[in-house]
Amino acid sequence: MVGIVASTIAAAAATSIADCQVKVPDWAMKAVWYQIFPERFRNGDPGNDPMAKDAQVSNRNWKISPWTSDWYKLQPWEKKVSDKFYNVVFDRRYGGDLEGIVDELPYLKKLGINVIYMNPVFESPYLHKYNTANYAHIDHNFGPDPAGDLKIMSEENPDDPSTWQWTSADKEFLRFVKEAHRMGMHVIIDGVFNHVGTDFWAFKDVEIYQQKSKFRNWFDVTSWADPAKGTKFTYACWWGVKSLPVFRKDSTTGLAHGPYEHIMAITKRWMEPNGVARDGIDGWRLDVPNEIPHPFWIAWRKLVKGINPEAYITGEIWDNASPWLKGDQFDAVMNYEFAKAAVNFFINKHLGITPQQFDSTLAAIRNLYPESVNYVLQNLIDSHDTDRLGSMIMNPDRAYDSGDSPRSNSGYDISKPDAAAIQRQKLIVLFQMTYVGAPMVYYGDEAGMWGADDPDDRKPMLWADMKYEDERSSPVTGVKRSDDKNVFNKDLFGYYSKLIHERISNPALTIGTYRTLVADDTDRVFVFERKHEGHVAVVGFNLSDKEQAVEVNVDVESKVFADVLSSEKTLCQGGRLRFTIKPGWGVLLVN
Repeated sequence: MVGIVASTIAAAAATSIADCQVKVPDWAMKAVWYQIFPERFRNGDPGNDPMAKDAQVSNRNWKISPWTSDWYKLQPWEKKVSDKFYNVVFDRRYGGDLEGIVDELPYLKKLGINVIYMNPVFESPYLHKYNTANYAHIDHNFGPDPAGDLKIMSEENPDDPSTWQWTSADKEFLRFVKEAHRMGMHVIIDGVFNHVGTDFWAFKDVEIYQQKSKFRNWFDVTSWADPAKGTKFTYACWWGVKSLPVFRKDSTTGLAHGPYEHIMAITKRWMEPNGVARDGIDGWRLDVPNEIPHPFWIAWRKLVKGINPEAYITGEIWDNASPWLKGDQFDAVMNYEFAKAAVNFFINKHLGITPQQFDSTLAAIRNLYPESVNYVLQNLIDSHDTDRLGSMIMNPDRAYDSGDSPRSNSGYDISKPDAAAIQRQKLIVLFQMTYVGAPMVYYGDEAGMWGADDPDDRKPMLWADMKYEDERSSPVTGVKRSDDKNVFNKDLFGYYSKLIHERISNPALTIGTYRTLVADDTDRVFVFERKHEGHVAVVGFNLSDKEQAVEVNVDVESKVFADVLSSEKTLCQGGRLRFTIKPGWGVLLVN
């Protein structure tokens, strides 16, 4: 029998969130996040589907891609361009739009989601929208009148907020926010404020007029075009990607004069449309915020919190984010450190860590930040920047977000997760939904989607009411693969939904204290307790191939506990709780 003594490190970790000194949004402590990649979620209005000119594709054979087609199968127009999948996939468009997201809000409600994070939605020719062309408007292909929206934008002065109008896509977005609010959901969107696209109106002006442009100081231009001197127009860009020019930085204000004021105006526009904060978004996820100096974020936070004190600010920081989480900049970050730890413990084999190492790692992460911050961190496993959870499990023993995919590794297993992988996915989700912090689900994981790193993690959403082609094509010439049925996994959806609803309804799992009860390397058992007032949850994991009997001390004299996963009941007597965990499985015991 696994012993009663708790791990030394975590024994001291059970403290009350009432002791926190950093104010965070109350609602974020009870959040269960759902990340949506808009172009790939649902095509609700085929009438606004992108055309070749929208996607900036010159190929006259180009067509919108069938939503339910085999992901790696080349479409007829693609074959005329290249026989290599990764040479053409980035030109694909599937037609996801705002109408499709609004239509599926009941689906998210059934799943139990109460917060939506959307990848970029602003005007941009690319599928991912991280190369903004105009922050003042939602992409014209996301709304009901693309042609009309382009006309409206052409009549404005993008540098003058007083000329900005509301396009049909803008109005559709605000309708989506209103409907989400009506259904009890919060909404945050991506703020990509470090860089823009070469189609961004101010950059285009600089490109045309060079030193004479009034926006010349918005960007870091390293060389001007001068035929007489033989120099070309060059500029600083994000990670050397020429399609992503970066805004010029300033040591005092963070962003240079010009982009600084513009981003502030954009923030106001979407947080209080027409001066009404309740009609606006509930916060922001900030893309590569570590590349903008701290003074900007300090000033920007004051603006955001001045509009809505309960607005939520989270940043994309991949490692220790403590410099941004002192209460003067962000409320939280995407908790990639959490994801790395979970992958190392639950997925990796030869490179995996033991229960005690897992416990120590989690404690170290918690100790990085103020206690209140730990409760609102976005606890993700996968995202648009990593391979999907199911494929992580099928490809263990790799560094987290290694970029590994068939694009770089012909040995990457692209097949559908098998029964054992799905079982392991469920075990990880059990941990994600019960640990300290706010769990975040990447769209489609709950439906059984799988895929390698970008772009394969951005497939069209898998819906129960659609019939999909089998996935049988391979992106690597000469490499065969299995013929995989691509169908909505109702059982997995039901499992996610059960745990999400349990988390939201149980204060022990949202705002409860944390205490490790068992971290046993010999029997590979890890058990922890979440507790709030009279509510107690004991969560256990058994990574061994044998059933394990566990006995722990809990601060309950006599109480019946029920396992949420199996409905089996056990009696806690004299503060001692005894239970068994099946091989490779877990328990969630609640009183």
